[in-house]
Amino acid sequence: MEKISNISLIRERVKDLKRDGKTIGFVPTMGYLHEGHLSLVDEAKKSCDVVIMSIFVNPTQFGPNEDYDSYPRDIERDEALAKSRGTDIVFYPDVKEMYPSETLTWVEVEKITGVLCGAKREGHFRGVTTVVTKLFNIVQPDIAIFGQKDAQQAAVIHKMVEDLNMNVRIKLAPIVREADGLAMSSRNVRLSTADRKNAVILSQSLFAIKEGINEGKELSKLMEKAKQVILGTPGARLDYLEARSYPDLETVHACKDRCLIAIAVYFGNVRLIDNILIENPS
Repeated sequence: MEKISNISLIRERVKDLKRDGKTIGFVPTMGYLHEGHLSLVDEAKKSCDVVIMSIFVNPTQFGPNEDYDSYPRDIERDEALAKSRGTDIVFYPDVKEMYPSETLTWVEVEKITGVLCGAKREGHFRGVTTVVTKLFNIVQPDIAIFGQKDAQQAAVIHKMVEDLNMNVRIKLAPIVREADGLAMSSRNVRLSTADRKNAVILSQSLFAIKEGINEGKELSKLMEKAKQVILGTPGARLDYLEARSYPDLETVHACKDRCLIAIAVYFGNVRLIDNILIENPS
């Protein structure tokens, strides 16, 4: 596995690969890898000759009171995991490499960034779309793989690619969960023992809502019941629990077609997100 931290070097490497007719699969991450990230590598390998993973904790998507400084980092561990799964190249630039001077140019997607995670995290998605655009310009992938756990992010990136005619296909990979149902996240390691045990309320609430929808129960009642259960969970502070169409993220009051049930909950200062996509409910 190759390790490259310089933009000009990764561009030259990609140019050589494309000259040889290789297709490039891209897995953008912020590191501290887990099985969810590695499953994205598996997806990329199904469709592409070469898999490039980026590891970059992007400061522009963190707000002033968010966890940029405490976000877990371990590049040696990440390299070993990426290599074990068959990643061909790891691109891990530092902040000065990605942002060598004051940034005056930003990429913004409107409307669908102002709901769910974007409602209270001002500037978050502007940071995401800008850094992903930069990474796409650097790596020039044929396919980029994003995880469903960040379903809103995936919808935003897909819309950005569509609107700006970017020559990359976006693929959504399913959520990977712990044995007890908690969605895998780099932030899980920061949970206390008690909070880690109680954090399963996110997935339990989502699964209960999905089961109720399939039984024909009223969505609003299912959502309200889930909120009350979460509010009664020790240590849990509900950020949101919402039902949205997908990928246009309009508010829905019944799941008729493709419906996203999304949740965000704080345990202390650790913010966890999860969701389920319900397709053509019975």
